[in-house]
Amino acid sequence: MPLKPSTSTSGPGTQPPHVVHLETGRFVYGGARQVLYLTEHLPALGVRSTLVCAKGGEMAGRARAAGTEVIELATLGDADVSIVWRFAALLRRLKPDLVHIHSRRGADVWGALGARLVGAPAVMTRRNDTREAQLALWLKYPLYRHIVAIAQGVKDVLVSQGVSGSDITVVHSAIDPAHFQHPRSRAELAATFDVDPAQPILGIAAQLIERKGHALLFESLQMLASRYPTAQLIVFGRGPLSASLPALAALHGLQHRVKFAGFRADLELWMGALDVLVHPAYTEGLGNVCLQAAAAGVPCIGSRVGGIPEAIADGVTGVLVPVGDATALAAAIDRLLSDAPLRQRLGAAGPAYVESDFTPPTMAAGNRAVYRRVLGR
Repeated sequence: MPLKPSTSTSGPGTQPPHVVHLETGRFVYGGARQVLYLTEHLPALGVRSTLVCAKGGEMAGRARAAGTEVIELATLGDADVSIVWRFAALLRRLKPDLVHIHSRRGADVWGALGARLVGAPAVMTRRNDTREAQLALWLKYPLYRHIVAIAQGVKDVLVSQGVSGSDITVVHSAIDPAHFQHPRSRAELAATFDVDPAQPILGIAAQLIERKGHALLFESLQMLASRYPTAQLIVFGRGPLSASLPALAALHGLQHRVKFAGFRADLELWMGALDVLVHPAYTEGLGNVCLQAAAAGVPCIGSRVGGIPEAIADGVTGVLVPVGDATALAAAIDRLLSDAPLRQRLGAAGPAYVESDFTPPTMAAGNRAVYRRVLGR
């Protein structure tokens, strides 16, 4: 399924290209954080950015604090088709060279239609590895000149559904590794989250939604109860399962060993004090939390799905297991908890792995290369 080809005839100019970014998410979760990294680092590469984001959300203040030009757009949610005309009106005023759509679940269509109305070329970042309905593929992707996939696993899904591989460029998402390299002490972790510093401490940091695999992890820990009766788990995150997961942990006999920490804006302070991070997701675009663990020098166990095999170098920075396999997950946890030298070796390799391809400047450069390709500059 080829995308709409570029008709730009612009050559090298004296003014930096102006890119308008659309991100309508209200909270600064993984994808929105990538947009902040991108708009912060593009100016150093000669690209001017304007961020259009949801009015009243977290994005506006964070972006302005970083020096990004921001316009807030009122939105009623994913089904708000009026975004098409209101976004088009903004674009007529801003006259950008390119539009970069980061949102999904509605705005990825409404924003692209708004760009089409004013004749502005558009690219989209695809952040998840789930398959889309064929009708959505036919209607949405021809609106774009190019697609940025945050992992090869994401690109593979699109290609399998008929989108031309030549219309997709993989640009890995990024983290700021420096944020994770000065963790709090083990004693401070224990005091803050009511765990025993002398016993194994695992962590999972993800939205509390079904596809992140919390239930699978509880099942695996129950399998290991006789071997590691004092192993503890800290659950970082918030989400729709906040009320039900504690009861599920108790059903597996883990009520005294699983601590629910909620959402922590200071997660980078605690990641490095864990023994192992576990990310047993059923679907995942890349798995930035696995990169965060690597930057903090902590080995990670993750599912072999989506982009996680790119975020975890199997046998180098962590261990990959088959998706949805509680027995294999338990075996991987057992392997790492029983082998301190292995944990140390995997953790020590993490920072260099992150620096190799997963930093904000590298991610910004990859996106700029896509802009140059689309604009012919």
